[in-house]
Amino acid sequence: MIKKIDHVGIAVKSIDKALKLYTDLYGLELAGIEVVEDQKVKTAFLPLGDSEIELLEATDANSAIAKFIEKKGEGIQHIAFRVENVEKALKQAKEKGIRLIDEKPRYGAGGAKIAFLHPKSTQGVLVEFCQRDE
Repeated sequence: MIKKIDHVGIAVKSIDKALKLYTDLYGLELAGIEVVEDQKVKTAFLPLGDSEIELLEATDANSAIAKFIEKKGEGIQHIAFRVENVEKALKQAKEKGIRLIDEKPRYGAGGAKIAFLHPKSTQGVLVEFCQRDE
């Protein structure tokens, strides 16, 4: 079902500040910045081998990222697994008793079809299934 790690999402207070670390110190290159209005988040993708680092900055104090930072501080917020078919992956997860955050996929940054699994069912890790046209 899982093809690879698509990306690791890292919640940050400021993408501009975080980019200095990821580009200057780690030597990664910025692939692009995008605002996803319905998720109230600004994202920056930095390719790293066959995967990416996704920096996530809240655009609204009531967003999931703002709440995450308020509760836990900046840091790894989720891991995204690339799947061939998000609907099928969700169905299989649900059949195995996994609690879903998203019953149906939605669209995320870069036009990816995404859905999240609840961390209470995945040993405390927020897992995202991510389907991209390749």
